Amino acid sequence: MKFSELNLPPNILMALEKMGYDEMTPIQEATYPVIFSGQDLCALAETGSGKTAACAVPLLQKIDPSNDSIQALVLVPTRELCMQYVAEMQKIAARTEIITYAVYGGFDKSAQMEKIKQKVHILVATPGRLIDLLYERILSFAQVKCVILDEADELLKVGFLEDIEFIISCILHKHQTLLFSATMPDDIKKLAHDCLHDPKHISLITERAAPESIEHYFSYTHPNQKHEELIKYLAGEEVNQALIFCNARHKVDSLFRQLRKDLTDIDFIHAGLTQDKRSSIIRRFRGQKIRYLIASDVAGRGLDFSHVTHVINWDMPRDGEQYTHRTGRAGRMGRKGKAFTFIAKQDMSLVKKLIRNKKITPCWLGKDPLSENSQPGQQKKQKRRRPFRRPISKERTKTEKEKET
Repeated sequence: MKFSELNLPPNILMALEKMGYDEMTPIQEATYPVIFSGQDLCALAETGSGKTAACAVPLLQKIDPSNDSIQALVLVPTRELCMQYVAEMQKIAARTEIITYAVYGGFDKSAQMEKIKQKVHILVATPGRLIDLLYERILSFAQVKCVILDEADELLKVGFLEDIEFIISCILHKHQTLLFSATMPDDIKKLAHDCLHDPKHISLITERAAPESIEHYFSYTHPNQKHEELIKYLAGEEVNQALIFCNARHKVDSLFRQLRKDLTDIDFIHAGLTQDKRSSIIRRFRGQKIRYLIASDVAGRGLDFSHVTHVINWDMPRDGEQYTHRTGRAGRMGRKGKAFTFIAKQDMSLVKKLIRNKKITPCWLGKDPLSENSQPGQQKKQKRRRPFRRPISKERTKTEKEKET
C-alpha cells in the first residue's frame, strides 16, 4: 500500500513525499489502522522496519497544535534513540505547527525545563531524565492521549521496568498505549499485560527473526589473524559504510588504533565518550563523512544509519538477539546488506544455536567448521589399540596354584 492511498492531510503527505516515502513497510501498513483507531497495540517487528514512521503518521493527525500541552509521550532506552526519534518526527511534521522535543540525561536539565514550559506537543524521553523532570513538578500529563514504548525489550534489559511503571501510573486518565519490541521475552509479555488494555497483537517476525535482506558471512579465524583477514575482506567488498562491533570499550579503542593505520575515514564510538562527542560522530556518520565506524553496542540498537552496507562483528555477539540488533544496522527498510562475523573456537556452540534459532543461511569464507573434519589443525583421533592378552579364567588360575603347592 502507498501512503497516498491513506487519505492523509496534504501537509503530512507532502512531507512524506519529500522524504522519499512512497510504499508503506509491512509494519506501517499493519499498524496504521490500529493506531489511528485509538486501540492499544503490542507490535513485534524486526529492527529497521520503519516503526518510527508507523507511529508518527497516525499520531500527528491526533495532535491539536493549538493546545500547548504534552499530548503524546514516547519512551526510548537511549539518548541516541531520543534524538533519532525526534529528528524523524520533525521531518514528518515539518509542514505542521506540532512541536516535538527530546529530554535525556547528559544534557543541561534547566534548558530542557525551559523548553517544556514554552510549548511541546510530543515529548520523547529516556525514563531516567523524565522522572527527574517529574520530580521538578514542571510536567503535566493531563492532556496525554498516547504513550509509546519503543524498543521495549531494550528498555527492560537496561533496568527501566520500575521507571516505566511509575511513569505510566502518573497518567491517571484513559489513554492509548503502543508497545513496540524486536523480541517478546516473558518480562515484555508481563509489561504488555500490565500496561495495555485489550491490545491488538501484531507480529511480523514469527517466521524469521534475522532480516531477510541481509547476507550472513562467517569466518573461522585465529584471533592473531583477524586484523589481516578483515583488511583483506574490506578490500574485496564495495563498502559504502561499515559498522564494526566489539564487545567492550577497551576493544573498540584498541581496534581503532590498529585499523586507522590501514583505513581512512574511520572513527569510533562507545558509552565512554561524552554526549557531545557521540552526537557529533553520529551526525558525521549519517552525513557519510565517516566510512568505517568501530562501535560498542551503544550503536547496535535502534539507530537508523541508512547508508550502511556492511556490519562486521569483530567479536562474536553474546547471544542471538544481540546478533540480530547489530546486523540490523545494514539492510534497513528492505535494502540489501552484508553481515560478516569472526568466529573463534569458543564460539562454536553459540554459532550453531544462532543459525538454528534465527534460521540463518550461513556463507563461510574459508572452511566451514560446522562440517565434519573441517576445523583447522584438527583430525579425528584414532583409538590406540591395546596389545591382545588372553584372559585368565578363575578355574585355570586355581589349577595352577594347586600345582605349585
